[in-house]
Amino acid sequence: MSVEVLLMQDLDNLGNAGTVVRVADGYARNYLFPNKFAEPVTDAARRRFEKVRAELEAKRAKVLADAKKKGNALKDASVTIRAKTSDGETLFGSVTAQDVAAAITALGTEVDKSMVHLGHAIKTLGTYDVTVKLHPEVSATVKVWVVQE
Repeated sequence: MSVEVLLMQDLDNLGNAGTVVRVADGYARNYLFPNKFAEPVTDAARRRFEKVRAELEAKRAKVLADAKKKGNALKDASVTIRAKTSDGETLFGSVTAQDVAAAITALGTEVDKSMVHLGHAIKTLGTYDVTVKLHPEVSATVKVWVVQE
């Protein structure tokens, strides 16, 4: 059984705030409604959403502007990560998204590890282009140099 809900916030893989979507009854009842991510589709819910729409749009614009500012700061950025190697080429362990995020943050731009998209862990020395997704509309490419410690 499915039910229509009015989303009160942007949710990944579901939709943007203000849209009406169909979801499973249990998903709506057990997750969306208690966390105030959505409300049942009623005229009262639509009126409540219209009152907060301007506030949400201002917040979205601010987040996008911040992401663009960070993207410009990371444009042509390069970080060096030192790692121990076993045979001069292969690393002990690997360089992860957390390591890359820490190196970028050390440059002065706050980046969370969930924003860093490696594709696979880095296990050898070399130069890699790493995508940093700051916002659904803004991403930057950072050159990562992995050198021997």
